[in-house]
Amino acid sequence: MLKLIHLFKINEINIIVDVNSGAVHCVDNIVYDILRLCDNKPPAKCPEKTLNTLAGEYSKDEILSAYDEILDLCAMGMLYTDDEYEHIAASTEKKTVVKALCLHVSHDCNMRCGYCFAGTGNFSGERCVMSAQTGKKAIDFVIEKSASRKNIELDFFGGEPLMNFDVVKELVYYAKEQEKKYDKNFRLTITTNGVLLDEEKLNFINEHMYNLVLSIDGRKSVNDKMRKLVNGNGSYDVIMPKLKAAANSRNQDNYYVRGTFTRNNLDFCNDVLHLADCGFEQISIEPVVGGENEPYSIKKEDLPYIFGQYERLAKEYVSRRADGRWFNFFHFMVDLEQGPCVIKRISGCGAGCEYLAVTPEGDIYPCHQFVGNKDFLMGNVYNNDFDGKSAQSFAKANIYTKEKCKGCWAKFYCSGGCHANAYSFGKDILTPYEIGCEMEKKRIECALYIKAMESN
Repeated sequence: MLKLIHLFKINEINIIVDVNSGAVHCVDNIVYDILRLCDNKPPAKCPEKTLNTLAGEYSKDEILSAYDEILDLCAMGMLYTDDEYEHIAASTEKKTVVKALCLHVSHDCNMRCGYCFAGTGNFSGERCVMSAQTGKKAIDFVIEKSASRKNIELDFFGGEPLMNFDVVKELVYYAKEQEKKYDKNFRLTITTNGVLLDEEKLNFINEHMYNLVLSIDGRKSVNDKMRKLVNGNGSYDVIMPKLKAAANSRNQDNYYVRGTFTRNNLDFCNDVLHLADCGFEQISIEPVVGGENEPYSIKKEDLPYIFGQYERLAKEYVSRRADGRWFNFFHFMVDLEQGPCVIKRISGCGAGCEYLAVTPEGDIYPCHQFVGNKDFLMGNVYNNDFDGKSAQSFAKANIYTKEKCKGCWAKFYCSGGCHANAYSFGKDILTPYEIGCEMEKKRIECALYIKAMESN
C-alpha cells in the first residue's frame, strides 16, 4: 500500500502534502530536511543516517525534537497515511446518470483562431447550425438520462453560439418549461468570442445564464497573433470593450475571461496580469493542446520556463490580493476544506458518462473535444439510442485504472486529467498526457502556496 507525501518550496516556503489524507503542512527547514531523507514512513526512532547527514546544519537535540513532531503528525493521521480510496474505486460502479450536456448550437465561427481544436469552428465537418428541434430533442434526452437528478448543467457552445442566437433563446425558454414539468433545475452557461455580443444579447444572457465564458488570450499582440477575424484582422480591439462591459454587467461574478497560451507567449503571466489590469476579476489562461508538429504547441523543454511563470504569477497573485487588487485565477483555486466528493476526486469531470456533447445533427459524443471523432460516436438524440457500453468504459476510468496516476502525489487534485488530451497523445483515455500532467502539478503547488500565504 503506497504511503505518499510530496515536498516542495516556493519563495522559501516549505510545504508538505500528505497525499492520502489531503493534509497540507507549512514546515520549518529542519522538518523539511528530515522528510527529504525519508524514503517511507519514518521509524519510531530517528535513524543514525539522518542524524549524521544533518549534523553539520542542526544540533542533535534540534533534529530529535523535529523528528518527534513528525512522528506526532503520523500518529494523528496527517502524514504518511494509508490510501483508503482504492477499494472504493474498485467496488463502486459509477452509474451513467447524465448531469451535464454541451449543446453545439453552431458548427461555424466568425473567427479563425490558429490553434482551434474545432477546425476553425466546423469540427472538421460541414459548417452548420443546430435547429431548435434538435436542441429540444437534446434537452429531452438529458432529462431522461438524468434520472432522478434535479440539477442539470446545460452549456451553449460552438463554434460561435451567438451566430445562432435565436435558437439559443428558444432552447432557453424550452428548458425553463421542462424544468417545471419534470422538477429539474437547469444551470445555463454560454461561451462566446464576443464579436457579436451586443446589449440585447447580453441582457438576455444576464437574465437567464448562470455563467458566461468570454474568450480572449491577453495582450493585444498575443491575442491578435492567434485569434483573428475571418478577414484576417486581429480581434482584440473589436472584442475587448464588449468583454469589459459584459464582466461589469455581471458585477465581476459568474463569468470567466478564458484564454489560451501557446509557445508564442510562454510568458503568459503577463497576459494574466494584463487582463487583471484591464479590470477582469475572473481569469483563466490555459495551455494549448496541439499536435506535436504544430509550431505553437508546448514542448517538454518549455516546462522549466512555464513553471517559473506559474511561480511568478502565484507571488504576484498573493501580493495583489493582499493590497486590494483582487482577482481570481481559475487554476489557483483549490478547496482544502469541503472540496469535491471522493468519487469526483477519483474520476474527474465525468466525460462520456455524466457529461456529454450533442452536435447540430444530434450526434452524441463523450465531450466537446471528442466531437468529430467517429470512433467515439455514442448515439443520436433523434434515434433515442445511446451507447451505454461506451459510457461504462468512461465511467470505469479513474486514477486507479491509470497506471501513471496511481503513484502520483497530485492524483486527488487533478483526478486523472483530461480523457480527450490523453487520447490525443496516447491513443488511450487511460494514458495521461505527460506535458499536461507536469503543468497541472506545478499549478497545484502554486495553489497550495497561495493557500499557505493567505492563511497566514
